[in-house]
Amino acid sequence: MIARLRGVLVETAEEDAVVDVGGVGYLVRAGARTLSRLPEVGAEVVIHVESQTREDGTRLYGFLAREERQTFVLLQAVQGVGPKAALAVLDVLPPSELATAVAREDKAAVARAQGVGPRLTQRIVTELKGKPIGGADVAGFVPAAAPAAPPAPTAAGDAVAALMGLSVAEPV
Repeated sequence: MIARLRGVLVETAEEDAVVDVGGVGYLVRAGARTLSRLPEVGAEVVIHVESQTREDGTRLYGFLAREERQTFVLLQAVQGVGPKAALAVLDVLPPSELATAVAREDKAAVARAQGVGPRLTQRIVTELKGKPIGGADVAGFVPAAAPAAPPAPTAAGDAVAALMGLSVAEPV
């Protein structure tokens, strides 16, 4: 799996860019916001990549920040959100703004994304509620409690464990 590309930006188009890494040109799909923030053609660029392999081939989706890539993956975990919709949401709401919109249940903000209708907007807000978006905790998010430490070993406990290992003792 490809996680990051560092190379020379060769070209950009409406939905993608080509990054030359050691003589190999990688086609990277990206949202309009990401593409608009890329350096000029011929400059070095570092792109965080989410690679997806399907029956029709492998596609690379690129982001300038790791948090954007993480949010892209999180968005696709919502039923009905594919790569195109996830990129559309990130075009109108960077991760921090999406976290705020979800915490406030601001469906209008999410609905600004092209191709994201009311039902999908509702699912996004509902399913992302309480999840860390882009590495930031959403208001109301309560992290899971840390697992309790195992009890300190005792001589009797060690003896029972040893006997159980020999299948001599039955647990009490």
